[in-house]
Amino acid sequence: MIKSRLLANLTLWFAFKMKFMAENIILRFENVTFEYAERKPILDEVSFGVHKNAKITLMGQNGAGKSTIFKLIKGELKPTTGKVFITDDASIATAQQIVDKADLELTIEEYFGKSFLEVPGNIKSQISKVMNAVNLTMPIERKIGDLSGGQQARVLLAYALIQNPDILLLDEPTNNLDKDGIDHLIQFLVMYEKTVIVISHDADFLNCFTEGVVYLDVFTKKIETYVGDYFSVCEEINSRIEREIKKNAQLEKEILDNKEKVNFFANKGGKMRKLASKLKEEITELEDNKVAVRREDKTIREFTIPSQGIVGNVVTIKSVKIIKNHEPIKVETDIVLRQRGRLIISGPNGIGKSTLLRALVDGASDGAVILKDTRVGYYSQDFATLDYNQTVFDSLQSVLSDGVDTQELRSVAAGFLITGELMGLKISQLSEGQKGLLSFARLVLMKPGLLVLDEPTNHINFRHIPVIAEAINNFDGAIILISHMPGFVKEIKFDSELDLGKL
Repeated sequence: MIKSRLLANLTLWFAFKMKFMAENIILRFENVTFEYAERKPILDEVSFGVHKNAKITLMGQNGAGKSTIFKLIKGELKPTTGKVFITDDASIATAQQIVDKADLELTIEEYFGKSFLEVPGNIKSQISKVMNAVNLTMPIERKIGDLSGGQQARVLLAYALIQNPDILLLDEPTNNLDKDGIDHLIQFLVMYEKTVIVISHDADFLNCFTEGVVYLDVFTKKIETYVGDYFSVCEEINSRIEREIKKNAQLEKEILDNKEKVNFFANKGGKMRKLASKLKEEITELEDNKVAVRREDKTIREFTIPSQGIVGNVVTIKSVKIIKNHEPIKVETDIVLRQRGRLIISGPNGIGKSTLLRALVDGASDGAVILKDTRVGYYSQDFATLDYNQTVFDSLQSVLSDGVDTQELRSVAAGFLITGELMGLKISQLSEGQKGLLSFARLVLMKPGLLVLDEPTNHINFRHIPVIAEAINNFDGAIILISHMPGFVKEIKFDSELDLGKL
């Protein structure tokens, strides 16, 4: 009697728990397969669920389908097979990586107005609230295009917040943010009482608030889910890979031993031949038991950026303009960069770092000049140096220096994982990470005398960053760099710094 009552209570408790868990799921993928081209799936029968108010990292190799997952959640794409369920028509908003070029001429007020079907009467109050949430004070009459990269990153997040979404999707939200901006974003996300799904390569940032990881494997097209903070999950994945490699090694040894026995017994008669047949069956079973060990991203090849060999005062900076209280102020400086001179420019978001580099490269600065005939390799954080209507091949060919032929062009491109199938695509069709790697390939082909690098690690897979840092550090020309990634900066030897925040 007692046992049956206990069993009944346990059954009721289990049913209640399952009902609660089901009701608490806000997003569910059920056997979702998606393919852009027939028989070339990006996702293969993927299933997972996300609970309400969860903070989840979407993790995976380049091309694994992270952006595709976001588009399926938003309904911009439909599954080839399977279903995506959004509980109670939960609202969704995305903080994009970069501002659309068409929106750069809009004022902040006009830009936020786009998020509504009908602009509310209290739009200014709502803008003030979300701008405060991302720690940004700015007149709403300012044009989006006049803002720094870090300020634009905060506006992109605020644009998603003003929609008050039940599910907030963040794609590389720390790009262009300084340390204060990242710290404020972490604090905001920890306190945010709704569901957040993040794509990011910033491990320290992710570890501060992640409660679980959804991992996409680019090779199997499958998904694995993990619970725990980001570092713990990565450790668990690495430990699993080590176990799988060890298990496969043991199985390989058994398979090899059995094959040798089969070869020996197969030439014998009677019972020996039967034993050989049995061993063949065991080999097949052992082969089936081998684990498909996860293969990680390919890393770009080590590379060298050839130098033009320019000699003299490559860059002279006598004065700079900085922004204080939203007004430009001219400040005197005395900086001269010669061959192999390395200058890092620092300061908070919005003070004028990127503006200084643009003016220098464009020859529009009255206080800073580049030595005549210097070939400048400019990496712009918004990829302004790329013509989105060009094909990848034409973009590479347009910067070829003397003595470089098409064969070398293709070899350099391949080193940056820009393979044949990408060459005919328009740059607008590339992911942000691919645009970044294309920009580095262009620098190699250009053979510059001066590198001007504005946040060159944005959008770049963390596996590539040590290779890029080494190439920059070994560059034999002058360098000017802006970067908010301390680990990256640490790998490059600088002989001077210009901190605009201290002028």
